[in-house]
Amino acid sequence: MPAAIKRIGIGIGDDAGKVIDSACRVSGACEIICYCLPGTVKEKPAVTGVQIRECEYPEHALVDDLMSDAIDAAVRGTLPASATLKALKRAAGVDHLERIALLETVHGRKFLFAPVGVDEGWTVQDKLALIAKGRVIAKKFHLPERVGVLSGGRYGDIGRHALVDRSLADAELVARLGDATHYEILIEDAIGTCGLIIAPDGISGNLVFRTLTFLGGGYGHGAPVVNIDRLFVDTSRASPDYTNALLLAVSLLE
Repeated sequence: MPAAIKRIGIGIGDDAGKVIDSACRVSGACEIICYCLPGTVKEKPAVTGVQIRECEYPEHALVDDLMSDAIDAAVRGTLPASATLKALKRAAGVDHLERIALLETVHGRKFLFAPVGVDEGWTVQDKLALIAKGRVIAKKFHLPERVGVLSGGRYGDIGRHALVDRSLADAELVARLGDATHYEILIEDAIGTCGLIIAPDGISGNLVFRTLTFLGGGYGHGAPVVNIDRLFVDTSRASPDYTNALLLAVSLLE
């Protein structure tokens, strides 16, 4: 029997056009349901396989349908982060979310990167959990198996500041326990051989993500949430396109 067509939901808050265009590009690979406020989408998509679901609270409808298996995966799209992720945490029964982003440099080098949220990845155990879950995703995308762990300085910086010393010590421990390599602060070296890179903390990780995607000409293809039992791909409302985020969800469902 042929495999059932997967159903993926994506949210529309503003800039409906780029979400609809992305959904139309991917519609052959799956069925896309777009969640939005009434009147947001002025013209219904002509492409078969793209539906519009109008609802008073689209972020809640998207999350509810994901948790009830009405859809197989969800992509945030242009829905507001605060309300959507709050609804997801409540529905999934977790007090925080762990995300691993698929990034691409301006030169076309793809890699996984975490933590990317300011409240994520602050402890050694947090980072080890991200490594374990990130390795599974890296294997799916045929990325290098090597994992690089970053810290806030180089060994020669020991003694310059207590926070730098702690960062170096934590990274060394994470690398040893997680069968990874500590690259100190040298992200430019880690990118050459690693399929997964772990930032020192959520703040620096968020800064690296934003610098690469908004200033450095790179791309953010979406960040799957890895500590819930449903597939939710987080995205930035500033992304110019959601085709790759939708394809990321399709790939992770296979």
